[in-house]
Amino acid sequence: MSGLTIAEKIFSSHAGRTVHAGEDIVASVDLVMATDGSGPLALDLFKKMDGKAVFDPEKIVMVLDHYVPCPNDKVAALQDGMRAFAAAGNCRIFDLGEGICHQLLPENRYIQPGHLIVGGDSHSTTYGAFNAVGTGIGSSDLAAAMIAGKLWFKVPHSIRITLNGQLKRWVTAKDLALCIVGLLGADGAAYKAIEFSGCAIGDLPIDDRMTLCNMMVETGAKCAVMPGDALTRSFYGGTDRFVSADEDAIYEQSVDIDLGSIEPMVALPHHVDTVAPVSKLSDLPMHMGVLGTCTNGRVSDLELALSVMGDSPVAKGFELLVVPASRSVYLEALRKGLIEKLVAKGAVVLPPGCGPCCGSSPGIPSNGENVISTANRNFIGRMGNVAANIYLASPATVAASAVKGVLADPRGEAR
Repeated sequence: MSGLTIAEKIFSSHAGRTVHAGEDIVASVDLVMATDGSGPLALDLFKKMDGKAVFDPEKIVMVLDHYVPCPNDKVAALQDGMRAFAAAGNCRIFDLGEGICHQLLPENRYIQPGHLIVGGDSHSTTYGAFNAVGTGIGSSDLAAAMIAGKLWFKVPHSIRITLNGQLKRWVTAKDLALCIVGLLGADGAAYKAIEFSGCAIGDLPIDDRMTLCNMMVETGAKCAVMPGDALTRSFYGGTDRFVSADEDAIYEQSVDIDLGSIEPMVALPHHVDTVAPVSKLSDLPMHMGVLGTCTNGRVSDLELALSVMGDSPVAKGFELLVVPASRSVYLEALRKGLIEKLVAKGAVVLPPGCGPCCGSSPGIPSNGENVISTANRNFIGRMGNVAANIYLASPATVAASAVKGVLADPRGEAR
């Protein structure tokens, strides 16, 4: 029998037997996460399934992050229902303003190497940055998982992406992610596991790994996983409990990428896989920028943006929104003076949350406006207005565009 991929090994450990790609299995889960976008319906279904108790309150987390600040009384009632469920001892809850689920769970060490995490948000693939399997599920599966502590899965086939070389200055993991999405296509990895490998991974900070795994769902991937290494070990205070692929593991597809060949990229409206180099589209008018979200809302992203902006302010007539990924990020950015500098340049800082990324709270663009965003999706209406155009790019490209008022290549605008 052939060796196993990282995904096959993690599913095997949770199914209680050795399993291979293509098998239908029932597997235990280490964590169930719901947001205020998926949790309220999951709680309704929990009752309809005659749920009497959760399988383990310590392994269920609810995060109020999509509607921050709360936009109306109906949403407030739904959020209150989640608070009541938590107050009854069923789960841990992160309330409004604490941050975005995909930042909070790693920050609070809910994600561990080798874990299987199911989340009521498609970008739960982010957790693969920590040598775990994270995957998004719907509200009915959330309810079932909260009751049983297990779910059925089809073990995914794996695509191996080998990274070699080094990213050039002002080129980021977001550019690499967009390149991969463009290469594989929006459904090129449908229900597959993307497994990263290669000597270049050791040079990618944890923040970059989170960005990469976050974006892989845009290829249709079921999950994305990174190997564990010295950086992972440091993040967890010394653990060596990593899952590695066998040398004779079978991959459905292998892709080799030279990081030195990557340049600043942009995803054009209204598809994440319609990508092009920024250099080919420069000087396109931009009206709004979003710096933040679960994809690029960490301190390192804010520092990069400020490095590109230098002494320049936000261009007149351009609206730059800054959305820290969590309260901890917000506080660290304050201590470092990053928020003060961004505000002084003309940026508007919003509370930690999903906010403008999904058009659920302040930050909705006007008709016909072009938005350059570090978020992960640019579908029609994604930011709350079907008549706006969303371009996706790195924090460096957003910063360069913010000071010019047009789509700008950070390699030419960096101070």
